[in-house]
Amino acid sequence: MEIPAGTWCMSSEEKNMEQQAGVAPAQRVRNDWRSLVEKVSYKAIVNNIPFLAFVVLLCVLYISNSQRAIDMQRDLNKKNRELKELRWKYIDTKSQLMDVKTERQVMMASEKIGLKPSVLPAYKIKSK
Repeated sequence: MEIPAGTWCMSSEEKNMEQQAGVAPAQRVRNDWRSLVEKVSYKAIVNNIPFLAFVVLLCVLYISNSQRAIDMQRDLNKKNRELKELRWKYIDTKSQLMDVKTERQVMMASEKIGLKPSVLPAYKIKSK
């Protein structure tokens, strides 16, 4: 069998294109299918192991990142609920304190221990 001149440096794709030029369309589809199977063959997979490892690493990072984001969102929602509860407690305590500080409440509390309100107004002592 003779090798045509210049074919020793052609790639496999160029050889396939040259062969397909005189081939029927059905045969061309079969050849395309065979070339696809060759690309997905064991050898092709072994040659692409670094790329596949990189893709797997990206998938793992994506999954862990989304899981971390979900956990952070749950924690944030929990903290917001606690903050609302503490805010209501603060407002309630503040209103109770305002009620306790009124003059009437102070007078009632002082009467229990025996103190009475002064009848005379307050005055200032001046020293010379």
